[in-house]
Amino acid sequence: METSTFVYDGDCAFCTSCAEFIERRIPTAARVVPWQFADLEALGLTVAECEEAVQWVGADGSRAAGPDAIAKLLAASGPLWRIAGAGLRIPPVRVAAWPLYRWVARNRHRLPGGTAACSLPQEARERLYGPTGRPTTGA
Repeated sequence: METSTFVYDGDCAFCTSCAEFIERRIPTAARVVPWQFADLEALGLTVAECEEAVQWVGADGSRAAGPDAIAKLLAASGPLWRIAGAGLRIPPVRVAAWPLYRWVARNRHRLPGGTAACSLPQEARERLYGPTGRPTTGA
């Protein structure tokens, strides 16, 4: 793998909004890709891991999840963002970041840009909306 990869939930509108912010505002050489379009096997990731949290797979094969993945992404970005990434790695901040991350993940459907589909596991989303994300008509 030549490039680091940041993997997020592309079926979640809140997550997609965050990924679009990253692509617009955070200069990084990392690929930012929804897990639904990523080669998870090549990245060494599972669907369960990707449903649980954002994932970072470094060009060197290093891995991180949740706020640790965000810290890695920021560390691989421009100078000001690297400072924020370093801040996320400070032990007390890192310890506090996980409960906050889990709260956001559980409530992402209530956050700006979120939709009801954001709160469902992938299996339920596919059952309701199909693999394309459009509501199924029931046959």
